[in-house]
Amino acid sequence: MSSKKETIQQIIHKDIVNGLIKPGQKLPSIRMQSQRFGCSLNTIISVYQELENQYLIYSRPKSGYFVVAEEALFPLLQTNRIDFATAAPDAATIPHTDFRQCLNKAMELFETSIYTYPDPQGLLSLRQEIVKLFQQQQVFPSAEQVFIFSGAQQALHILAGMPFPNGKINILVEQPTYWGMLAAIDTQRQTVIGIERTAEGLDWEALERHFQSNNIKFFYTIPRFHNPLGTSYTAQDKQRLAELAKANDVYIVEDDYLADLDTNSKADPIYAYNGASHVIYLRSFSKVMLPGLRIAAAAVPSSFIHLLQWHKHAADLSTSVLSQGVLEIYMKSGMYAHHAKQMKSMYDRRINHLKEVSQRYLPEECLFTTQSCGGVFASIQLPDSINIEDLVKRLDNRGVDVFTTDKMFIASFPKLNLLRLSIIRTDEQAIEEGIRIIAEEVENSRYTNNSPKSFFRL
Repeated sequence: MSSKKETIQQIIHKDIVNGLIKPGQKLPSIRMQSQRFGCSLNTIISVYQELENQYLIYSRPKSGYFVVAEEALFPLLQTNRIDFATAAPDAATIPHTDFRQCLNKAMELFETSIYTYPDPQGLLSLRQEIVKLFQQQQVFPSAEQVFIFSGAQQALHILAGMPFPNGKINILVEQPTYWGMLAAIDTQRQTVIGIERTAEGLDWEALERHFQSNNIKFFYTIPRFHNPLGTSYTAQDKQRLAELAKANDVYIVEDDYLADLDTNSKADPIYAYNGASHVIYLRSFSKVMLPGLRIAAAAVPSSFIHLLQWHKHAADLSTSVLSQGVLEIYMKSGMYAHHAKQMKSMYDRRINHLKEVSQRYLPEECLFTTQSCGGVFASIQLPDSINIEDLVKRLDNRGVDVFTTDKMFIASFPKLNLLRLSIIRTDEQAIEEGIRIIAEEVENSRYTNNSPKSFFRL
């Protein structure tokens, strides 16, 4: 049974959420609330302090307590829609109290660093923690080889534009691939070449031709839980990639953004397969932690250190000390490992449920395959006879949001009739209802007799 304090707190919280107390509005005084609820002044003081800790209200000296602006309070309010489109974590899964504790501690421990420009490569103490994390994935750099970036997007942008030790100039990317990489290449005005990636992997003959003949400075790949396909390379694929890159003096930029979510403890990155001299290993923390921290880390070959230091410094002088400090404390305290374990379990349940309901609901025209466990994305490749824009509109009208993948292809590469599904903002019930609706709308679409088969890829 809830205590009187908890009951009062729930009532006031509900009043704020439901808009009975408007953003910016002053709350009743402590004395008035005490009389309203028939409790002590200390009880109301404690309730207001707790609501303030939740950033629902704030105090003005000698004026009282006020509701925080609505846009700051509720950027991620739950709706009745089924969201297969969003790739950012659900606010409900984020341990806000833990982050506030780490933030307060970071303000205390790194106070002097906040007023200076620190090492553009990142705080040494955080890089040492990152080394420990990387070692769990069989990646063994020194702290001198680790760089902290203001998000993975900054790392991709810098790498796309900077010269590489091999002296080559063209960039090879999988098709489809993460749109942020294509945006970075485009803004840096670099030449990009595409190579098809399917559920079965790469065309190895084509890859070797590109490596040998097309002046490739680096190959950007997402070997684990590909975005948008959701597929993963086999151990043999990763070893072969590492060997080909080294033999042809081509670097690999390995985007291992979901390493924390892999339920297969034996799944190693490309970097682990004797590829340390030609692999840049990149890790994001946005899918497990707060994307707003804007922190990513990379392990680079020793030949990159001085060159990358200069380009990182030119990009932003240094990554936010406060964000670095929060991550370091979060990792050292064991909170990161605990939270990552919880997220891995939750997403694994969801992605497995997605596989199961897809087998039950998707029509015969949708052939699907499943691969490794874990991850957050899946994709549906539709027959060319289906108008994907029309399908998306009809799904939108039924309350289902999906993500089209046009911007995940380069202009010169044939685009697929492909939808990406994310399970980040869903639960098992929403997944089942969403796939049922998608299946109905695909079934309602008109197919030609000779339309190609489609694939549901994980």
